[in-house]
Amino acid sequence: METRSIKFDIDKIKPFSRDFFGSDEVLTRIGTGAIGGKASGLAFIKDFLADKFDHRAFNQITINIPRLAVLATDVFDSFMERNGLWETVQSEEPDNRIAHAFQKADFPAEMVGDLRALTGSVHTPLAIRSSSLLEDAMYEPFAGVYATKMIPNNQPDTDTRFVKLMEAIKYVYASTFFKSARDYIRATGKSPRDEKMGVIIQEVVGLKNGEFFYPTFSGVARSYNFYPIGRARPDQGVVDLALGLGKTIVDGGLVWCYSPSFPKVTPPVGSVGELMKTTQTEFWAVNMGKPPEHDPIKETEYMVKRTLAEAEYDGVLKYIASTYRPQDDRLVSGIGHDGPRVLTFAPVLSGYAMPFNQLVTSLLKMCEESVGSEVEIEFAVTLDRNHGLPARFGFLQVRPMVVSHSKVEVASVEMSVEKVLAASENVMGNGVVENIVDIVYIRPETFKAQYTREIASELEAINRKMADTGRKYLLIGFGRWGSSDPWLGIPVEWSQISGAGAIVEATMPDMNVDLSQGSHFFHNISSFQICYFMVPHTGKFRIDWDWLGKQKEESRKEFVSHVKTAAPLTIKVDGRTGRGAIFK
Repeated sequence: METRSIKFDIDKIKPFSRDFFGSDEVLTRIGTGAIGGKASGLAFIKDFLADKFDHRAFNQITINIPRLAVLATDVFDSFMERNGLWETVQSEEPDNRIAHAFQKADFPAEMVGDLRALTGSVHTPLAIRSSSLLEDAMYEPFAGVYATKMIPNNQPDTDTRFVKLMEAIKYVYASTFFKSARDYIRATGKSPRDEKMGVIIQEVVGLKNGEFFYPTFSGVARSYNFYPIGRARPDQGVVDLALGLGKTIVDGGLVWCYSPSFPKVTPPVGSVGELMKTTQTEFWAVNMGKPPEHDPIKETEYMVKRTLAEAEYDGVLKYIASTYRPQDDRLVSGIGHDGPRVLTFAPVLSGYAMPFNQLVTSLLKMCEESVGSEVEIEFAVTLDRNHGLPARFGFLQVRPMVVSHSKVEVASVEMSVEKVLAASENVMGNGVVENIVDIVYIRPETFKAQYTREIASELEAINRKMADTGRKYLLIGFGRWGSSDPWLGIPVEWSQISGAGAIVEATMPDMNVDLSQGSHFFHNISSFQICYFMVPHTGKFRIDWDWLGKQKEESRKEFVSHVKTAAPLTIKVDGRTGRGAIFK
């Protein structure tokens, strides 16, 4: 397929209407500059749904993009220049100082009228999302690099809602220059000065449940699955689902992962008890109740974590949960029985509550054809509490995936020879790498889940040193790389390991989690075309730790060692079969 980037002519987008919800236009702009990659993707979806999608096939589901206004990049330029902020960001102050400097800055007066009118007519939660120019770049996706801030927008007076909107926009602007974003931009060979930020102001898809607002569930779907399981093939795709806001998914939390071709197949775990340990027990919602402590430089200022019991009280679990029956040690779909609730999404995936899987499969296929490559989409869904339907499918994002199809052979016999450092049948990427002599790894005897934050800090220091010399390295560690939950893996930001040329994710008895698919972190790995190995301790392939321990040590920290090999490693990955091997 010929890949086409998703760009949209700003002249096709109507100027902002001060009657935000009353206007016929669901996507409008404030300003005359560029709108950035994310807003371009949403404009593409809007036209795609209007021109190509047959809504009659899903007549009880409203499928659309949530209403939004986008602040074009000329507003950002004006904000930066008038407040002298380029000097502030060039000094590379800590994130909190940059954030405070942006909060103190004045917004361009000519834009204030439109934004105040927006808060005057809208009383539902809003997501303030980044939409940068560099997000247009397919091989440098910037997914999750910048901040998204949600605000309840339910204060009774317009003045307060307006102030909170301004604070959120300034925070997203400031995140353009936070340390993790600066490091990420430099990893792409660009300068932070090259970046310009558009900002999306968008209604949050969801329903109000008491003092909280959230969708029934959110999801990320990919038309290509780098880690197919069982009978599934890579080209049959993969979907991750989570109760509540999608932050659980993009942060690499516990989600329900399935193949659209086999929606009723449960993950391959040993028992129902094990399955219950690997499913979601908490979720994110927007807090619309008692105002939190004022903290405009905190991304989750108005977000809260809630429990399954609270979701059941809200009446949300009916169509997405199963119940564990201890008397016969099995799960039954729905919550019609007494027993622990388990988020399996069985009623939805069986088609009983809504034709969800048919809808996602259809959207993935049509987006692939329109974009010209494999795609990733993000969405949020609300269901009628009593009957499931009518439902709403809020289409939040589409972006191309990078999938190399060049032919690389990794024979089965190669994976078990003595010269193999590590091998796996769950590998992402495609190609051959032959220039890596540096290996950074976490020594197994030192690893404990309670130390993952300290390990992330040690890795950052080594990565900085390697980045300064321009040397790529093989990174080996335990658990889910990039997880926001330190008990599921090592909570690194992408910038903390940006110099890695290949990554191994291993498991241990005390750190045995699912793969990282679905997170922004994972998306960045695939887009930078980094070879990625999953080596479970229960699998038939092992990492040769003894050989690693005998290599010349460049540095040794409390948990992490950096060694250098006498000869370059050879890393081979066959993307068609998902097999790969690292040869000493």
